[in-house]
Amino acid sequence: MRHLQKKIWLLAIVVLIIMVIIWISLTYYNQKMQDQYNQILERYLVMNELNMLSQETVASLNAYLLDPSDANFRTIERRKNRMGQLYDEVTAFRNTDNESELTNYTNLTVSLVEMTERSVNFQISGEIETAKSALNEAIHIADYVSEMRLSVIDKELRTYDIFYREMIDRSEKLTELGVWLLMTIILMLLFFTYWFSLRITKPLEKLTESAKRLSKGQFDREIEADSKDETAILAGTFEQMRININNLFIETKQKARLEAELQESKYLLKESQLLSLQSQINPHFLFNTLNTLSKKAYIEGSEETSDLLVSIADLMRYNLRHMDKPTALHEELHVLKQYIQIQKARYTDRLTFITEIDESCLGIQIPGMTLQPIVENAIIHAVEPSEDGGTILFRVRQALNHVVIEVEDNGPGMTEEKIEMLKDARAVTSEKGTGIGFKNVVQRLKLFNASDEVVDIQSKIGHGTKISLYILKERSDMTYDQSSHSG
Repeated sequence: MRHLQKKIWLLAIVVLIIMVIIWISLTYYNQKMQDQYNQILERYLVMNELNMLSQETVASLNAYLLDPSDANFRTIERRKNRMGQLYDEVTAFRNTDNESELTNYTNLTVSLVEMTERSVNFQISGEIETAKSALNEAIHIADYVSEMRLSVIDKELRTYDIFYREMIDRSEKLTELGVWLLMTIILMLLFFTYWFSLRITKPLEKLTESAKRLSKGQFDREIEADSKDETAILAGTFEQMRININNLFIETKQKARLEAELQESKYLLKESQLLSLQSQINPHFLFNTLNTLSKKAYIEGSEETSDLLVSIADLMRYNLRHMDKPTALHEELHVLKQYIQIQKARYTDRLTFITEIDESCLGIQIPGMTLQPIVENAIIHAVEPSEDGGTILFRVRQALNHVVIEVEDNGPGMTEEKIEMLKDARAVTSEKGTGIGFKNVVQRLKLFNASDEVVDIQSKIGHGTKISLYILKERSDMTYDQSSHSG
């Protein structure tokens, strides 16, 4: 987003610069006018203070003549000193327009100070009447100072009348300039904002139209972008996505056609296999025969033989019925129990089968004929070769999002090479097995879980073997056809 950020920052910087320039200009002119106004006002205030001070000095002199105390004397001296300071300030106000009036004004101020000093000196020397006469003279000079101040102020007003009018005129022009600047800024911002929005919205509108075409399945039109910012990158990525989707769509159609042909071939193959099986033996005839033999054995008192025949019949019926679809774990366990009964009849006390089953796991779905081949492998390798037989531990337990099924025996174990072969699903069952085999179980579990992590084998030579199967508790919706992977 760097290019878009640069555009936004550029807009903000332009606005900020314009605002700063206007603020500096207005502040400068306003400060200049204020300084000039303060300078004029200060002149009036100084002269007004000097006039008041002259009156106060005369009053202090009168008080001193009536009561020549130290306090009154210090008051006169303080005011005289202040008049001297103001005299210097007023002198600095002199210019070509007010030189005559201001000279007379300052001279009268000096005369007032001198007359005040004479009156004080006469009072100190005891010349009371002469001191009073000097006081009267000082009063007249103070009146002249007041009148002359008015003349000076009147001259100042006439002198600065033009300045006042110019200041008012400049203030009006400054206000007018501010209005024009504001309008100009607004127009510039509107134009720049419109141009800026077009630079962003136009490419986005094109991308929106392209997205609508893609949503309708039109993948044949190229996506273009005439900008040089992130929108161009987005358009390029969008174009590549369109190409990939179009290629994937074509590839999917080809795969669908090939899949249809493959399914048709599988159907014909399965039909031919069923016809071949039917030509060899009729399953219903075999089930009926086994049931008949079971009833006959029961009538003759051979209950164990009858149960064994029933288990064989149920096992064969289950194998043919459940090879092509998932089944509940408790059904698999029921068939496994029948299978163990058959093997118990064969191996008697040589086979010890122990179960540890978590009842909460019995409702999960697993591929049909998953448990019997694993247990059969354990019997073939752990029980059959040994004269003393062997023990098989069958366990079902919970584990996070899986159910773990473990088949553990105390047989001779196997090498690491053999374990790796079995994990890679390259090993097949023993010749004495069912024909379904370990390889088939692993392949069907991988399809069932949609994952390669379905089996774990732990074994050491002389310490038995433990095979763990991992069944997902919840699977995503998927098509599972075991019939094409069985055998």
